[in-house]
Amino acid sequence: NEIKGVVAAIAAFLAWGLFPVFWKLLGLIPPLELLAHRVVWSLIFIGLTLFFTARIKQIKQTVLNKRARSILLLTSTLIAINWFVFIWAVNNGYVISASLGYYINPLLNVVLGTIFLDEHLNRNQIIAVALAGVGVLILTVFVGGIPWIALILAGSFGGYGLLRKKLSVGSIAGLGVESLILSLPAMIYLASLGFVGTGSFGTISWKYNLLLALSGVVTALPLVWFAYAVQRLRLSTIGFIQYLAPTCMFLLGVFIYQEEFSGAHLITFIFIWSGLAIYSIDSVKTRLQRSY
Repeated sequence: NEIKGVVAAIAAFLAWGLFPVFWKLLGLIPPLELLAHRVVWSLIFIGLTLFFTARIKQIKQTVLNKRARSILLLTSTLIAINWFVFIWAVNNGYVISASLGYYINPLLNVVLGTIFLDEHLNRNQIIAVALAGVGVLILTVFVGGIPWIALILAGSFGGYGLLRKKLSVGSIAGLGVESLILSLPAMIYLASLGFVGTGSFGTISWKYNLLLALSGVVTALPLVWFAYAVQRLRLSTIGFIQYLAPTCMFLLGVFIYQEEFSGAHLITFIFIWSGLAIYSIDSVKTRLQRSY
């Protein structure tokens, strides 16, 4: 079971790390239109998944829960922002910035837990967060401008995780309701594009049609793998494997897409990697102490 969990976790984070390759293939299509397709096709895929696994009533139960609806309305907004900024960043040559956001995310989660969940930072966690803060400050000063792509991606995903933590809703069912909430404006937008003749689906080529349809699969399938892994692995194991995703993005940005990577970028990443190393080692030590 644990080996299967590790394989599933690696598959999930590897898929997320290779996302830029998929969205680059659709680079001719505007990011907002890609987001709308991603929402609609995700809803279709998740709906079929829940139907064939006899879990479709999970959607109904979640929709009828007033508290769940309210929270999922917020999470759907945050995930839409996250998806849009990520797609925009990838197709405008900011894959490295996107990877920075997902490196920052675990440390931001620690800060959010302190502010909203009354969790306490220990000395190592404070050092780790401080190192990440210094890294972001260096990039802001020497590159000129706040790294807003990284901060929006980290902030929206961190906020999304914080809110979802307050819900006892399955990850797949939750994503299904979020897709349901976002699908109405997405379908209206796609219909309006089709009405004026500027929509991409069915007008460019069959390859683009296929890729757009697959956007639902590539969105939901890694989440299925992730949900499977979480049930079989310790969170500390998941915590280590999660760095696979931003590392893949980082390598793609530097070596495949050859984006700008200055000395300031290198120093920033060194600070953040150091913070993550301290945070990860501390998490493992804490878990080992609790197990004895």
